[in-house]
Amino acid sequence: MTTESEQGHSRPDPSLSVIMSERRQLINLAYRLLGSLADAEDAVQETYARWYAMPREEQDAIESPGAWLTTVTSRICLNLLGSARARRETYVGEWIPEPLPEGAEWNTARSGGTHMDPADRVTLDESVSMAFLVVLESMTPAERVAFVLHDVFRYSFAEVAEIVGRTSAACRQLASSARRRIRASRATATPPARQADIVRDFKQVWEAKDIDGLIGLLDPNATVVADGGGLAATVDRPVVGGEQIARACVELAERAPLTILERTVNGQPGLVSRQDGVTVAVLAFDIAGDRIKHIWAVLNPEKLRPWTEN
Repeated sequence: MTTESEQGHSRPDPSLSVIMSERRQLINLAYRLLGSLADAEDAVQETYARWYAMPREEQDAIESPGAWLTTVTSRICLNLLGSARARRETYVGEWIPEPLPEGAEWNTARSGGTHMDPADRVTLDESVSMAFLVVLESMTPAERVAFVLHDVFRYSFAEVAEIVGRTSAACRQLASSARRRIRASRATATPPARQADIVRDFKQVWEAKDIDGLIGLLDPNATVVADGGGLAATVDRPVVGGEQIARACVELAERAPLTILERTVNGQPGLVSRQDGVTVAVLAFDIAGDRIKHIWAVLNPEKLRPWTEN
């Protein structure tokens, strides 16, 4: 686990250095566990609230504050995952993890700050790609926590067991099951530069309302999943089939004037649609070979606030 060297009994206050230095790690962890930036912030905020609620004597008795914070955040996320499943049963339409813009940051206003702290940026890599997060959503809460802690953040199974409240052997099995899900979902790797070319080509033929061009870029069995959350007009079920998707894209382009921009979405090439300067959709792609297999379109305005430029 993350540990910090202690400076002796004369250190002024561990919360000023050790504690706050863990914030970036905690939000990275919480976002991967929850798939929601807002929920991740809340989980970390609750973790800090519990730390500061302890008497100073109890704080001093904790050998590794970083390990304590990680344990508490993980347990909070584990509990939230259970309640999130219940909430999503009443969610209107499909639920997609909240998309992250490149260099996503969190405003520190909740703690009295007025600026963005560079230490509060999510690390963008494969483990925050939309394809990866969607697979995580299919896991049980315990599977997800065990897998993310061990395979992404490299905690030992003994440490994971302490957090999850199961044996090391059980956590090993949970992570193994989660790993199989990840492997089964992975498509043939496409180099990032080629992914960007394909997304750029998709943007151009979409703007040109070129149905044949769109069909040529889409896998015949491609799917589009849209998340409006009941707050934006969208289809309630996935659209399946390259031709059906292409026709839907052209119909949308003819119905509403949109500005389509190339952007990085969860560390991968993606697109953003804007109307009158307001972001109305963020699109993430899963590409295999030279074809688009999956498109995730987030239209829920509550998930798009970080994407609207002021």
